[in-house]
Amino acid sequence: MESFSEVLKEPIVPFAILLVVILAVPPIFERFRVPGIVGLLAAGVLLGSNGLQVLENESETMSLLSDIGLVYLMFVAGLEVDMEQFRRTRNRSMGYGSFTFAVPLIMGTLVGRLFNFDWNASVLIGSLFASHTLLAYPIVRRLGVVNNEAVTVTIGATIFTDIGSLLVLAVCIAISKGEFSALRLAILLGSLAVYSVAILVGVDKLGREFFRRSRDDQGNQFLFVLLALFLASVGAQLIGVEKIIGAFLAGLAVNDVVGHGPVKEKVEFVGSVLFIPIFFVDLGLLVDIPAFVKSLSTIWLTVAIVVGLIVSKLLAAVLAKLVYRYNFVEMMTMWSLSMPQVGATLAATLVGYRAGVLDEGVLNSVIVLMLVTSTLGPVLTARFAPQLQTVGTDFQDDTSSDERTPEAVEEKGEFTVVVPVYNPQTERYLIEMATLLARHEGGRIVPLAIAQAHARMDSPEMQAAIRRSQLLLDQAKDLSRDLGVEASPQLRIEYNVAQGISHASREQNASMIVLGLSNRSGFRARLFGSVTDSVLWGTHCLVAVTRLLDSPLSIQRILVPVENLTTPALRPARFAQILASANQAQVTLLHVCSPRTSPSKIAWTRSQLELMVSKVSPQGSQIEVQIKPHENVTQAILNASQSHDLVVLRSQRRQQGGNGLTVGEVTTPLLQQLTCSIVMLGEPQGTSTSVFSPSSPKQVEMRKSKRQV
Repeated sequence: MESFSEVLKEPIVPFAILLVVILAVPPIFERFRVPGIVGLLAAGVLLGSNGLQVLENESETMSLLSDIGLVYLMFVAGLEVDMEQFRRTRNRSMGYGSFTFAVPLIMGTLVGRLFNFDWNASVLIGSLFASHTLLAYPIVRRLGVVNNEAVTVTIGATIFTDIGSLLVLAVCIAISKGEFSALRLAILLGSLAVYSVAILVGVDKLGREFFRRSRDDQGNQFLFVLLALFLASVGAQLIGVEKIIGAFLAGLAVNDVVGHGPVKEKVEFVGSVLFIPIFFVDLGLLVDIPAFVKSLSTIWLTVAIVVGLIVSKLLAAVLAKLVYRYNFVEMMTMWSLSMPQVGATLAATLVGYRAGVLDEGVLNSVIVLMLVTSTLGPVLTARFAPQLQTVGTDFQDDTSSDERTPEAVEEKGEFTVVVPVYNPQTERYLIEMATLLARHEGGRIVPLAIAQAHARMDSPEMQAAIRRSQLLLDQAKDLSRDLGVEASPQLRIEYNVAQGISHASREQNASMIVLGLSNRSGFRARLFGSVTDSVLWGTHCLVAVTRLLDSPLSIQRILVPVENLTTPALRPARFAQILASANQAQVTLLHVCSPRTSPSKIAWTRSQLELMVSKVSPQGSQIEVQIKPHENVTQAILNASQSHDLVVLRSQRRQQGGNGLTVGEVTTPLLQQLTCSIVMLGEPQGTSTSVFSPSSPKQVEMRKSKRQV
């Protein structure tokens, strides 16, 4: 029997300890409004050589896992770059990217020279200043100001600054190894250029072809993405540059291939819950407490790095204001967005420290820099972004005029709502919801029952599942007849329930699916997915995910929170208006803004919401517009929901750290705390289909006539 000390030497023990830290520490720190990253760093310090000495930075397990976390961090940074955004504002993004790269690079170099670092280390410090992390992107997205040019330019500049910083890092590391000469530098840059093109073009083409051939095999697609990451990292080392450069290029290369689909979510999920947190714990292991205390006693290096970064980013924003004639608020927003230093900065610092170019003082100062800028940047963004003016939104119908012709209506067929039925307790409300929608559009409903397949079709379990499904369909047909809507029940035998729903909806040319909210949530749902989740990803049409506490026929007041003033925001409003017209109910469009929003911006937002109302309901008699200033969006919606029977939410996939059907930090607590009925309108990836194009009476009559024929 092995002794306890011998067991502790097993490689699996550090891994188990790391899992405990990742699971337990960040939530504790976040409860006190401290970023989880800080908790991981603190755990690394506590468990390292200056603390409990449980984890060793130089052990094989930590070295491997930390390296994976390092390349994964840079890969995700490349994966999250909005390439479409960059293409739209390419010229100005490159212009501002040049400013916010060159000015901090010069400032950081001067700081390095001021503290007697050699030129190579000083330039590397400057490159740490040059990049930035868009920590405050969720804030501008929530405020609906992403389409402001200053914001889009700053987002697009990220790709320029990250690539530039990594190029400087590659040159500095090569010089530190004694490989510097004009010829060697030319060979290095030439090799890097060829390698970059090979990765960006080759991996992109291979990825598109592989994804096309593998179709819906998400497992193999996930493995392909990981293979691209690690092969690109190894390739970078073969040409003599750091592996994080290859990882970042791989992220850019597969960016368009994975889009915002389930594979991207799985890739980011694995990184965000496992490898990237391990990297931050390992970073904490590197912190030498005595050296850190000593650096605080000579705090001027830390102050110079923090102040130099903040000032240089401000100067870059001022240059952009002068050149592109942005106003003061836009300048301050650009400054605040480009200030946070997390991903690329920490990765490059660790590489420089391991190569011996940077010392512990710089490493400690960069950790302080991360804490300061990741706090100050989002605070300033929340202060100035609400005052931004956005381009006027043209709330036109989602379908073109050609699609509204009688020929198009004939081709698209009648409005069809598929209703998967499984739970007898919720079946009635789902059927009532579907019939309200179908009756308004002059369409039909398709009650759908999925009998779980078994290996033997004659097994008692299979026969019982079929009988149960048929009983549910009979009840659905009787109910729809009572409500005056045609029903076409469908029974399918499938191994996979979600695929059965998606396939049946496609076969029926469904306009919409009305689905009950799955009870499966949390870690298990994030890793394996729920039925609701899978249907949203796999279906071709829009999905109304419902949690109905009362009959839809009794709804009198409907609340529709409107986050972004964009055309897709019409969809929940149209949906609510259809339900309201059936019950003569009142609809409230609620937009929550910052308490610091200017009166002119509130007036402009109100005018846009009223324009939206005019598109949804020409009379507008059933729709009320409310704008409420509040610091907490979730709490404002919860307060307003107290006097409503139903809340209609728009559900999109998150672009970062996917959480299934949720929309960031707002929808998740709403689902947990709302005490009334809920409908979430889930939009499948890449759809341009409207939830409900506001049909004219003539179109509805055409559909009814076609059904009668």
